[in-house]
Amino acid sequence: MKNMNKQIFVIIILGFFVKGLSASSDSLAICRLQQQVMRLQNELKSQKNDFSKSILQSTAKMDSLQQQVAVQNRIIATLADSLNIKITQNEQNTKQKIAIVETRYAMSLRGGIIGGIVLLLLAVTLFAWLYRKQRANRADIILQLEKQRKNVDEQLVQQFSQHTEILQSLSAHHSQYSISNSQLEIDHSLALKLADEITLMERNIALMDASTKGLKQLNRSISTLKDNLIANDYQMPELLGKPYTEGLNATIINSIENENLAKNTTIITKIIKPQVNYHNKMIQAAEIEVSVN
Repeated sequence: MKNMNKQIFVIIILGFFVKGLSASSDSLAICRLQQQVMRLQNELKSQKNDFSKSILQSTAKMDSLQQQVAVQNRIIATLADSLNIKITQNEQNTKQKIAIVETRYAMSLRGGIIGGIVLLLLAVTLFAWLYRKQRANRADIILQLEKQRKNVDEQLVQQFSQHTEILQSLSAHHSQYSISNSQLEIDHSLALKLADEITLMERNIALMDASTKGLKQLNRSISTLKDNLIANDYQMPELLGKPYTEGLNATIINSIENENLAKNTTIITKIIKPQVNYHNKMIQAAEIEVSVN
C-alpha cells in the first residue's frame, strides 16, 4: 500500500510538471513525458490487479483457515465432551470402587473387632473355668495330701506309742538293774539310747498337727520316759531354740542361712543327738543344727 501511494504521488507531480513544461518546452519532450506517464499508469494498474489478486487469495486462505479452525474447534469440543464424560465416568467408577473398598474395610474391621471381642470373652471364660478347675483340683490335692499326712502321722504316733511302751519296760528294768548293781560300774548305753529315741520322737512330733489322733497320749508317754531318766539321775538339758555360744559342749552338724535372724546371731534349730548328763556331769555331747545370719 505504501509503494502504491508513492507512485500515485509521483504521477500527480509529473502531471503538474508536464503542464508546466507544455507552455515552455517543445512537443517532443511532452510526448516522452506522456509515454512515461502511461507506462507508469499501466504498471500501477498491473500492480493494483496483482494486489487485488493477493488480497482475494489471502481472503480465501483466511476463510479456509477459519473453516479449518471451526472444524478443529468442533473436534476439540467433541473430544472435550467425550473426555468430560470419560472423566466423569472414571470419577464415578473410582468413587464407587473407593466406596466398595471402604465398605469392605469397615465390615472387615467390624468383623475383626467382633471376632476379637468374642475371642477375648472365650479366653476369659476358658481362663475362669480352668482357674476354678485348678483351684478345685488344687483343693482336692491339698485335701488328699492332708488326709494322707494325717494318716501317716496317726500311724507314726501309733508306732511311737508302741515304741514308748517297750522303752518304758526297758527303763523300768534298767532302774531295777541299776539298784541291784549299784556297786558295779554303771552302763549308760540304755539311758543314752532312751534319750536318743525321746529326741527323735520329739523332733517328729514337732512336725505334726496338734489335733493328730493319739498325740496327747504319746506326749504323756514321752514325759514318763523323761521322768524315768530323771529318777535315775539322768538329765537332758533343753537346747532347742536357744542361742549357740562358743564353749557350748555341742557339735554343729549342719548350718543354715536365715536372713530373718538378727545380724551375728546363731540359733539352735534342731537337736540331732541330745546332750545327756549323769549326776550333772555330761556323758554325751549334743549334735545340733543351727541357723545363722
